[in-house]
Amino acid sequence: MAISDISILSMLRTRLEWTQSRQKVLAENVANADTPGFQARDLTPLKFEPGGEAAANGVTPVALTTTEQGHIAGFGPASSQFRSRRDSQYEVRPTGNAVNLEDEMMKVAANQMDFQAATALYTHSLNLIKLALGKK
Repeated sequence: MAISDISILSMLRTRLEWTQSRQKVLAENVANADTPGFQARDLTPLKFEPGGEAAANGVTPVALTTTEQGHIAGFGPASSQFRSRRDSQYEVRPTGNAVNLEDEMMKVAANQMDFQAATALYTHSLNLIKLALGKK
């Protein structure tokens, strides 16, 4: 059995990828705090669905295809497997910018705590497997 077959490790790995993607989105929001017309974005909360319901619901990641070895892989919203959302509850300044730095920094701090918790659980799970195998 491969380590990737253990469901708790797979879910923790997905959570770590989600927090990494969310950090990127939040950093873009903070970087564009003074950009006229910029609307703040966030990722939808991560939900774990039992037994492949995500594939049954048609949720599959979409990415650009490289047809030759020299092509550069795509990046941006289409390359992420997580959905982004825009909230209309942000204050909008006269320039059309809707980034509230206080809210964004609170989200960054919460995201950091989520990442640290998932990392600690992942490390603890790997240590339990090592202990079960008789390795230290």
